[in-house]
Amino acid sequence: MSGTVTTVHNARVQLLATLLNNAAPAFIVAAVIAPATTGQLQGGWRAAATIAWGVLGAGLHFAARVVLGRLR
Repeated sequence: MSGTVTTVHNARVQLLATLLNNAAPAFIVAAVIAPATTGQLQGGWRAAATIAWGVLGAGLHFAARVVLGRLR
């Protein structure tokens, strides 16, 4: 029974890490690449918001890496 519990735990951890890692590039594309290509980065607050969203995307990616450390 212990092997099944470990397998289920690892599958759940992998799914959570996948969710976080898939959300990360979505945040980066929506917050950094899209405004940069449409020329909407003019203005101090927009640039600051873009940087904040980009950092959030990077944070999600690194959170996924931390979650993977929970594998058994």
